[in-house]
Amino acid sequence: MSDTQTLIENRPPSVASLFLERVAATPDAEAYRYPVPAAAGSGPDEWKSLSWAQAAQRVYAIAAGLVELGVHAEERVALASSTRVEWILADLGIMCAGAATTTVYPQTNAEESAFILSDSESKVLVAEDAAQLAKARESRAELPELRHVVVIDATGVEPDAADPDGWLLTLEDLEARGAAYLEKNPEVVKERVGAIDKDQLATLIYTSGTTGRPKGVRLPHDNWSYMAKAIASTGLVGQDDVQYLWLPLAHVFGKVLTSGQIEVGHVTAVDGRVDKIIENLPVVQPTYMAAVPRIFEKVYNGVAAKARAGGAAKYKIFQWAAGVAREYAKVSQDNFRRTGVASVPFALSSKHKVADALVYSKLREAFGGRLRACVSGSAALAPEIGYFFAGAGVHILEGYGLTESSAASFVNPGEAYRTGTVGKPLPGTEVRIADDGEILLRGPGIMEGYHGLPDKTAEVLESDGWFHTGDIGELSVDGYLRITDRKKDLIKTSGGKYIAPAEVEGQFKAVCPYVSNILVHGADRNFCTALIALDEPAILEWAKENGLEGKTYADVVAAPATVRLVEGYVAELNQGLQRWQTIKKFKLLPRDLDIEHGELTPSLKLKRPVVERQYKGLLDEMYAGTREG
Repeated sequence: MSDTQTLIENRPPSVASLFLERVAATPDAEAYRYPVPAAAGSGPDEWKSLSWAQAAQRVYAIAAGLVELGVHAEERVALASSTRVEWILADLGIMCAGAATTTVYPQTNAEESAFILSDSESKVLVAEDAAQLAKARESRAELPELRHVVVIDATGVEPDAADPDGWLLTLEDLEARGAAYLEKNPEVVKERVGAIDKDQLATLIYTSGTTGRPKGVRLPHDNWSYMAKAIASTGLVGQDDVQYLWLPLAHVFGKVLTSGQIEVGHVTAVDGRVDKIIENLPVVQPTYMAAVPRIFEKVYNGVAAKARAGGAAKYKIFQWAAGVAREYAKVSQDNFRRTGVASVPFALSSKHKVADALVYSKLREAFGGRLRACVSGSAALAPEIGYFFAGAGVHILEGYGLTESSAASFVNPGEAYRTGTVGKPLPGTEVRIADDGEILLRGPGIMEGYHGLPDKTAEVLESDGWFHTGDIGELSVDGYLRITDRKKDLIKTSGGKYIAPAEVEGQFKAVCPYVSNILVHGADRNFCTALIALDEPAILEWAKENGLEGKTYADVVAAPATVRLVEGYVAELNQGLQRWQTIKKFKLLPRDLDIEHGELTPSLKLKRPVVERQYKGLLDEMYAGTREG
């Protein structure tokens, strides 16, 4: 048996056990960094640290506090908060109490939050602030199971005469009660952790369905314990790493990163404020971070727009450097695949050195200057954007997984990574491609099933453990997976041609530096069209230089000059497509797509049915007067 197999097969039953082991092994090492926001206008945030022992003190107090509130094994404790250090401490406290975390996105509206709390039968809700508390109060009559709400940040929280006695407390109160309970029962946390069975429920994550109610995905303790060991076995991260964690922890991608960190023992800097990423990176100076493709697209568009704003000469240098980066990445990856050495010809290497001094080094500095690698997941990254970053020395390792597979089923291996693929399966995970191209997975990361929905579970999970992902893909001879599209998203035109819209959308994002979101439409139509939303800062910067200064975003996208600008990029895109894939018409949207209107998931994935429903009028307009069928 290999060392990797031994590591994975000898895993403990839970991440709670791993946490106790980590605290015992490196109590004084730094575990978490977190910002304390400065008062408005008083300078930058102050970053503070917790050692593993300090984190444990708070985790055990939270766990004991929940026990004191009467929370039993596998009972659900909901967590409605943005990404912050208290989210991690609360989640670990819930697991160390033997209970299970129900994750709730802070953006979820009151009605859907009430559904999740009710469906999960959550006994306690840990709410971030007054806004999350307000949702629980609004739905209290529908939630007889909800016995307590614990508020992390009590700023602006007012008492309510309608609150039952003891219903509302702060996280500080809970920890104080837990600390007092631990004095009388010092072994309670170890006893609770010791009693956890690997098949016991650890987490209930509700998928943000594009239609109907979200489904609760049941992930037992063993899923996370396996993930922690499997991530460590890849060798991609080590104890000296510093991770910057901003992803939503209510999402499986963010959550799995907390498990891997506990096993490896590196530092994690936690701050979920997306608007602070650019400011935080030079402060945190991470060696690795995970992100979704939208972040890399925004950085790429921002760099391109800045170069364009610097004048024609500067923009020409950027375009040349971007071309060199892509060529360098393709050639070096191709050579590594064939020979095991990422070599490039001397002439290309010389050009790359010049481009590095002019462009790439500044880009790496913007990421903090120490970044070894980024992991990208949740959606496909356009290969041309991936090659650009790879050539610029920001190595993006694409990975793949679903909520139902505990997030990390595939990841690109270190320097052997291949842009445009999601890499190889994690040790212990099996993959096969069905006759219709669907990717099937089996292994210790696969969910137990959907909460209270045996029929829905049976639709995707076979009795022998194979899980139907709903994604279409191809495996290379040496085991690298390429995702081509969602099975249900494939478009079949009225002429019978199949189109993978995500592929076309990705290519457009690599061509047009002003795009924020794009939806390609064409199912049962005789040609393809697109709805395009532009990136507000980038297009307003362009507008300043093109006689549209001072105009609103809506006015700018409606201007004929903007339409002509995008027309040029659509024409450039079409040159590289098959005839039936080409975009014949497009409409610019009056605003960007967002989470608030339900058009994007919290991990910034496009909800196609929602967008197509919302903009049906614009789509129909593009086909008006044409003969369909």
